[in-house]
Amino acid sequence: MAAETHQQLLERAQAAAEAARQAAESAQAYADQIALSLGALAHGAGGGIDPFVFRLAIFILAVFVGYFVVWAVTPALHTPLMSVTNAISSVIVVGALLSVGVDLASDTMDGIPGEGTLWARLFGFIALILASVNIFGGFLVTERMLAMYKKKG
Repeated sequence: MAAETHQQLLERAQAAAEAARQAAESAQAYADQIALSLGALAHGAGGGIDPFVFRLAIFILAVFVGYFVVWAVTPALHTPLMSVTNAISSVIVVGALLSVGVDLASDTMDGIPGEGTLWARLFGFIALILASVNIFGGFLVTERMLAMYKKKG
């Protein structure tokens, strides 16, 4: 088996990225259809949607879409997908750092932090830990997968 040239590898990577983009667009189209259906159903029932129920529905849909997108990805797309999740996790880290430092920006009276800052700091810290685990784990998995393509010898 002849070694693939850089051009062939680049073309394969571009094809894989295009397939991932199409899968993401399809998932978004499904989510939009479901959201429109739920909105029409709730509007037809004679009342507005409770914001908690609406957010819970979005979270559940995101879990299903994420599950099916990840499991539908071919092995050739795992490395680019891991890189994308690392990029998303870096955005989460920035938000978590802002949340952890929230009492620095909030109004304090006599050194007592504002209301809700303890919860914001706690959830920000948890988000920071989970995003860090995702980033470092993603780098380890990516490194391991890239090592599979290196020539032995």
